Amino acid sequence: MAYMALYRKWRPNDFDEVQGQDAIVRTLRNEILYDRIGHAYLFCGTRGTGKTSIAKLFAKAVNCQHPVDGNPCNQCPSCQAINNQSSLDVLEIDAASNNGVDHIREIREQVQYSPVEGKYKVYIIDEVHMLSSGAFNALLKTLEEPPSYVIFILATTEKHKIPVTILSRCQKYDFKRISIDTITNHLAHLMEKEEIPAEEKALRYIARAADGSMRDALSLLDQCIAFYLNQTLTYENVLEVLGTVDTAVFSQLLRSILEQDTIAVLHTIDRMITEGRELSQFLADFLWYLRNLLIIKDQNGMEDSLDLSAESIASLQEEAAWIETGTLLRFIRVLSDLSGQIRNATQKRILLEVGFIRLCTPQMETDSASLLERVHLLEKKLEGAPLTDNSSYLKKESGTAGTGNTAAELLAGFSPQQLASLAALLQNSTGNVPTGGAAAENIAPAGDSVSAEQALNERFSPAEAEDLKAIASSWKSIVAQTSMPMQKFLMAARIAVSEDSSIIQLIFERDDIEKSYFERNHQHNLGVLSDIVAQQTGKRVKFECSVRSQETGQSSGFIDLSKIHYPVIFE
Repeated sequence: MAYMALYRKWRPNDFDEVQGQDAIVRTLRNEILYDRIGHAYLFCGTRGTGKTSIAKLFAKAVNCQHPVDGNPCNQCPSCQAINNQSSLDVLEIDAASNNGVDHIREIREQVQYSPVEGKYKVYIIDEVHMLSSGAFNALLKTLEEPPSYVIFILATTEKHKIPVTILSRCQKYDFKRISIDTITNHLAHLMEKEEIPAEEKALRYIARAADGSMRDALSLLDQCIAFYLNQTLTYENVLEVLGTVDTAVFSQLLRSILEQDTIAVLHTIDRMITEGRELSQFLADFLWYLRNLLIIKDQNGMEDSLDLSAESIASLQEEAAWIETGTLLRFIRVLSDLSGQIRNATQKRILLEVGFIRLCTPQMETDSASLLERVHLLEKKLEGAPLTDNSSYLKKESGTAGTGNTAAELLAGFSPQQLASLAALLQNSTGNVPTGGAAAENIAPAGDSVSAEQALNERFSPAEAEDLKAIASSWKSIVAQTSMPMQKFLMAARIAVSEDSSIIQLIFERDDIEKSYFERNHQHNLGVLSDIVAQQTGKRVKFECSVRSQETGQSSGFIDLSKIHYPVIFE
């Protein structure tokens, strides 16, 4: 007899063998037990979650002559015929290849005839979303008023493509992804029946790679068994067959990225390619590794949600201590974009290498996340604190072979626009500004604070002037009370007020994402900020957004409130 794939050999024969869909199974069994069987069902969910298997079980159970607690007996002639795929009462139709109006008309003609052996004639239409508009319209009348002995079971992975008129006539069941624990336990059970020894760690990795699909898990297991026939299936065997990488490689790769050791990173990629690793899978696994690091670092109490051993979690906690959250988010963003591009790329290796080079060199990026990472390194250096694994970064940034100990050397590699953004970020995050060397030429003295206060006293009533001074002096505390991402965007803004209005302007360096955030939901975002100011100072003010230009300088009638409390930067 020809070999049968595991997912076909171990297809469930009754509801008790179905894995991971307990709620759906319980509902369908109750309908059979209490004779509340509907005429149309829609099974939705991702691939390999049991839609077709449960549809066949349901068809078998409703026609079984001796059901037991809603389960088919698998002994009566009706059950045997369905198991042998010779039943005339259960018809399985592939809508992908039978999607025309004529195919549905044939079904409409067939439903006029009573079932041959069982009580019901069951039509299982798989991938029903592939039907044409005309075919859906032809099916509509039959679904609305079918004969009492006809049951339609529609299965689809894309429910959103099905017309509402069809959806409203069906009982809808959403099949969820099967958990890793459930898949692992089922694989272990099947390996015992197959009498093939396997490590639990190996089966668990297969379960995770299956992404919630039991059929995918069984197919991957079949592949691994075939490669190492008559051998114990180990974790290393699975990694080799599936072309994936151990997490120890990811840990070393991340350290190389943080050290900005581009050569080491490219050597790692070259080794993975030489060993035959699939690049898309390699990238997906590294993204998953970074995601776990992010959860370990910032989501206290979420460790239990990670499908990892206590040893792996401890290792991740150690690694999370030496990487910033913002850096992790930047890595995930860059690699997520790369993941979408690499799927259909013809030169996957080049695309992957360029993506990892971007991770090693934040100076190549112009987004705010990369700029914040560079600011963090700059702050550490200015404070005299030793840098972490990124110590080589500032030397590269300055473009010199100097020591990197002075502000002039540290800032020499930045453009004027970048210097302006850096200063605004430093001003709002630390309140300290570097001085000395070449950089000092770009930084104005902080002695204009008095003139800003005098301008308020001259142009506003004493009460209004005091209110604005209170807001200016409390601004850092006000920003700290906002939530992300508003807090991050406010850190990039300066505050000013015009001479003839008490409306406070949020002034941004350019018309970019920060300004767009407040304008996108103007009333809500600025309203929240106004509420926080009222709670902090007892005064309610109105805010508006603008872009930094010559018109927002004090000489044009604007008073920079940040001068009252903070040093003046890039005037």
